Amino acid sequence: MSCGEPHETDCSEVLDHLYEFLDREMPDSDCTKFEVHFEECSPCLEKYGLEQAVKKLVKRCCGHDDVPADLRAKVMGRIDLIRSGQPASSDEGTALG
Repeated sequence: MSCGEPHETDCSEVLDHLYEFLDREMPDSDCTKFEVHFEECSPCLEKYGLEQAVKKLVKRCCGHDDVPADLRAKVMGRIDLIRSGQPASSDEGTALG
């Protein structure tokens, strides 16, 4: 997705890191770059708004369920692997191991 206009921060970078922005898991300087981008780029702003609404809906509907500690550890381990660029094992299936 791109509006076709040049931006200091490319649309693909914004969309690749949208969830980090939504979860405030990035440095403040990067958050500021993203906020500037959203002011300039309506397609990315629309995508941000949609993902923000989905996140709020999930939190409202599912935010009160307790997650087993072992499942949380497996999910966080998988996220760490993906972020480090390592491929996830295909033999683990969809049940996360």
